Amino acid sequence: SILDQISSPASNMDVMKLEKYPKIAVYSPKSKQPWDDAVTLVLTYAEIPYDVIFDDEIMYNELPKYDWLHLHHEDFTGQYGKFYKTYQHFPWYQQQQKEYEESAKKHGFSKVSHLKLGVVQKIKAYVASGGFLFAMCSATDTYDIALSAAGLDIVESMYDGDPADPNAQSKLDFSGTFAFENFTLERNPYEYEYSNIDMQSRERGLRQENDFFSLFQFSAKWDPIPTMLTQNHVTTVKGFMGQTTSFRKSLIKSDVVIMGENRSVGEARYIHGLLGKGFWTFYGGHDPEDYQHYVNEQPTDLNLHPNSPGYRLILNNILFPAAKKKKQKT
Repeated sequence: SILDQISSPASNMDVMKLEKYPKIAVYSPKSKQPWDDAVTLVLTYAEIPYDVIFDDEIMYNELPKYDWLHLHHEDFTGQYGKFYKTYQHFPWYQQQQKEYEESAKKHGFSKVSHLKLGVVQKIKAYVASGGFLFAMCSATDTYDIALSAAGLDIVESMYDGDPADPNAQSKLDFSGTFAFENFTLERNPYEYEYSNIDMQSRERGLRQENDFFSLFQFSAKWDPIPTMLTQNHVTTVKGFMGQTTSFRKSLIKSDVVIMGENRSVGEARYIHGLLGKGFWTFYGGHDPEDYQHYVNEQPTDLNLHPNSPGYRLILNNILFPAAKKKKQKT
């Protein structure tokens, strides 16, 4: 029978009983943003229900109601996405800044960066107590940057009204971050980048035609979660860019599981780890079927990409709450 084939030691397969329908939250501001979100696109396409939450819900401790939290094109450093140079005069940028400042004040914070730190700390507690976090694009590196800079001012005056601490780099604390350590902040407030975690185009030397990453193969019988997260109909996936495209492998902590990488340029694209009773996954890039997604560009029509390997990795993460890691014999 098929169950006998699956249970055979010679097969890299296992039976996974999916017992729980995950309750999903997507972290997104209430105001309209001039870009799409790959996860809400694919959740809608797959007809999977989800709630949209933001800082209010997290600060009011509503996260424990959910099994799975998604973060996307977010800036947890309080620098409004570092869009100041290009978009400071655009209504959507000004509206976002106004909303964030009002929200910070409402929750008792003098700065947006302090509110965002409060949010990342609440999310960290949520994961540690058994939650599942899936982050893409700039929500990945800015999350760890915010944790490492707790109690420091890394934000220049155009964002928070006073200068940043010139010695902040030497004061970063990497002990509490999820994925990254020993990174260097991008201190130029006009530069559309947060740190050297994200590999730059000039370093990567890749174009759309040759930008790919490879998925690792894991043991289905002993590592069901990374196996579920990487199952696909291909082993090589088309790369795609974002504000945070990829993760410099030399800055990834040793206990992090690298699930997808481009070894030739020293970058990871898809990584996973444990924290307390919970799990997290970081996935670089913005939209798997739009190589270079721009502000105000039309959303991707997933009806045109029903077998997208990049989007399948997102859907794999929804299986997270259903899997339990088997204990290995030592």
